[in-house]
Amino acid sequence: MPRPILATVHPAAVQHNLERARRAAPDARLWAVVKANAYGHGIERVLEGLRSADGIALLDLSEAERVRQLGWRGPILLLEGVFEPRDLELCSRLSLWHAVHCDAQIDWLAAHKTQAPHRVFLKMNSGMNRLGFTPERYRSAWARLNALPQVDEISFMTHFSDADGARGIAHQVQAFHRATEDLPGERCIANSAAILRHGGEAEVRLDWVRAGIVLYGSAPDYPERTAADWDLQPTMTLSSRLIAVQRLQAGDSVGYGSRFTADAPMTIGVVACGYADGYPRHCDTGTPVLVDGVRTRTVGRVSMDMITVDLTPVPAAGLGSEVTLWGRAGNGALLPIDEVARAAGTVGYELMCALAQRVPVAVQD
Repeated sequence: MPRPILATVHPAAVQHNLERARRAAPDARLWAVVKANAYGHGIERVLEGLRSADGIALLDLSEAERVRQLGWRGPILLLEGVFEPRDLELCSRLSLWHAVHCDAQIDWLAAHKTQAPHRVFLKMNSGMNRLGFTPERYRSAWARLNALPQVDEISFMTHFSDADGARGIAHQVQAFHRATEDLPGERCIANSAAILRHGGEAEVRLDWVRAGIVLYGSAPDYPERTAADWDLQPTMTLSSRLIAVQRLQAGDSVGYGSRFTADAPMTIGVVACGYADGYPRHCDTGTPVLVDGVRTRTVGRVSMDMITVDLTPVPAAGLGSEVTLWGRAGNGALLPIDEVARAAGTVGYELMCALAQRVPVAVQD
């Protein structure tokens, strides 16, 4: 039989989360972000749950081709725009909308020969300091684009650096509105955290919102708020089984480096999952895990192919018992991916995207 580890993707949960984002930002159109292969879930596996989105946003031209091949006829937005002039040919052929964040991209458009002018989103650097034109240069960039016959409609966008944190978004919202005042075109500034926390504010939701991590059941502002607080459902379950059971005496250690030592007799289970499957090596003793739907903890160091777990809370567990690393157990119990990520010192986004190729993936509603 195959090794028992399995990732399960839940398209119905994706659809639920999309509708949750819609309720948080009424009247706005919604970009469903599927970059990084739909945050590790697989575009082909989640697209059915995203059919009610108004547009699909991503980074890679190859992913845009896949979305078109899967039958999506609506807008597709390249969030980082094109990376070289010849990419514009594919934008023309696939009717892709694309961000413009630097002078070179405007130069490429000016030299591009096309019969159908392009729809572009002019990006502002309102404080993130990654991509985009500063507010001081924004109008001149707009004027250059607006003069090009290769450009049809120009929309406006920016990205928040602190929508999930204490600093907040007010300074960036103000900078964006001040720089775009009186310019014609649609606007898009709200990411997942802004959708949930500020979607009711007209000056934030605007014409479009960009739903990313919210679609995949992770709270963008964890641990201040949890996925349950936001009524989000897990869209990925990583599960395995116990492949061995060991009984320890006081003083026995577990795993590489002897990072855990039993202070009394105890039983541990060995799980077919390790960092080669995408489970974070930084998850040391105490990371939550479910065995037969019962919450317990990991003990010792994560190795390439195995982790060990404390069976004290679930004494009936044995060879073949179900182990839920994150997501939904067979009995319905939930282990939020955000809890596991926090134990590893990271975020749920990374765990989703880091799922290893060797892990088989199933689809189940």
